[in-house]
Amino acid sequence: MSIGEIACSYASLILCDDGIPITAEKLATLVNAAKVDNVESYWFNLFAKLAEKRNIEDLILNVGAGGGAAVAAAPAGGAAGGAAAAAAPPPEEKKEEPKEESDDDMGFSLFD
Repeated sequence: MSIGEIACSYASLILCDDGIPITAEKLATLVNAAKVDNVESYWFNLFAKLAEKRNIEDLILNVGAGGGAAVAAAPAGGAAGGAAAAAAPPPEEKKEEPKEESDDDMGFSLFD
């Protein structure tokens, strides 16, 4: 991770915690106030676009959930459905093991 990416991550968390909408300008203001130098300007725009498309609080709550596949499988109906799908694990399919054939099924055995 670069310093710019880390600085924007922390700035996004601060804005989200305070309930302030995350914009590129506000991210730049926080990073500059923290006196973090050498942050490329594209980081601010990337994090602002991410905040537009995703709810930061949901990302924080689902950090270890491995929600990539569950969110992708959710219908495009809305954010609430995607969050519910990410929180609930996918149903496990029960695999039926094939029944072993025995000699009794064929009408004779090895020792007849």
